[in-house]
Amino acid sequence: MRPSPGDNLMMEKDSSSAVPAAAMTHEPFVPGALVIATLCNPREKFWGMILALAAEGLSLSGAELASFEDLAIMVRDGEPFTPAVVFFPMHRIERVELDLPDGSLPSLSQRFFAKTGLEPSAALAPSHKDNDPAESGHNLSSPEPHASKERA
Repeated sequence: MRPSPGDNLMMEKDSSSAVPAAAMTHEPFVPGALVIATLCNPREKFWGMILALAAEGLSLSGAELASFEDLAIMVRDGEPFTPAVVFFPMHRIERVELDLPDGSLPSLSQRFFAKTGLEPSAALAPSHKDNDPAESGHNLSSPEPHASKERA
């Protein structure tokens, strides 16, 4: 039997000098990437920053796409905001796409920055002080996500 061109039987036996495929291509879905996740059962979309992607599912820090405009206005007005940190099991994930511009249409990240003046990665970084009730919502109008609240 002759191997077909699409199987792995034609691979070289000595792969010690070969460059791994992952090293030759840039991995787009890494922690910190801004994405839009389309989910099923129930159908919803979520905009956020990848915290972790594994065979079990996807962890994101962000917000439902339906509330994106309200979120941007809230952040722009200096209201406290804590991003939702969520885990979606893989069976709910229908599609994950990078938040990129489409022709002349800006990405959600670009729209968020234009409305708020704040980088989405700074706004969506989860707070590490989740146990402190005083830090339950931080003011994102300051450039640092963990800026102290000295205003009354």
